[in-house]
Amino acid sequence: MVVDFHTHTFPDRIAAQSIAYLSKKGGIRAFHAGTLSALKTSMRESGVDVSVVLPIATKPQQEASINALSKAENGRDGVFFAGGIHPDCPDVEGTLDFIKDAGLFGIKLHPDYQDVDFDDPRYLHIMEEAARRGLCIVTHAGIDIAFREHVHCTPDMVLRVLSELGGVIEDRLVLAHLGGYELPDEVLQKLCGKPVYMDTAAVLGLYPEKCREIIARHGPEKVLFATDSPWAQQRAFLERLHSFGFSASDEALMLYQNAERLLGCSLL
Repeated sequence: MVVDFHTHTFPDRIAAQSIAYLSKKGGIRAFHAGTLSALKTSMRESGVDVSVVLPIATKPQQEASINALSKAENGRDGVFFAGGIHPDCPDVEGTLDFIKDAGLFGIKLHPDYQDVDFDDPRYLHIMEEAARRGLCIVTHAGIDIAFREHVHCTPDMVLRVLSELGGVIEDRLVLAHLGGYELPDEVLQKLCGKPVYMDTAAVLGLYPEKCREIIARHGPEKVLFATDSPWAQQRAFLERLHSFGFSASDEALMLYQNAERLLGCSLL
């Protein structure tokens, strides 16, 4: 069983435009068309059984349509969806109740695309309320290649969030990009061993030795295999994880068992 815990799709009508814009702005290549059908094709070709789609609400007005689509598509053909919420959401509690009642496993935050620091009081409120509802919180962490001028989620911000929210958020928070994109040394120094999950999205090919060190030090029981598809190739990332030489039991944790815990269901 292989679960890719971090993927993105776009509605068919805007997928080509969105992929072109983000590819140019970030200077990155997309490995498929960015549609839900393209993701499913990638899964079949790569040996990925389940993908988790993480939609991003870049403005409050997008929340309703994002969450309605996530509810409608959730669980079909091995694809699970998070809900989307914006830090300026006018009804945090109501939006989170909808996400919970829709059967979605959690929410996705993107401090760079939402232009809010991770330890901002608005995010603290959202994360506390989400965790109290048993929802997972997945956040971009570290540098974003399209917004390098300011890092909106640093390891120090994560530590402040953990300090503020105490046991409420522990083991409900997933830091993408192994805790901080392009910040592996800070992650090793400050975040390894903390009560958070980390996913492997986007970073396995950037600094593989540092990635292996982070995984080993943080513990495979708190790491989720992920790619950031379409911005990474699912098959290639799976091969990279295998190349690290972790035991079969540790790989099982990262490839699906940890994901089962957060998704709240058995996948076998």
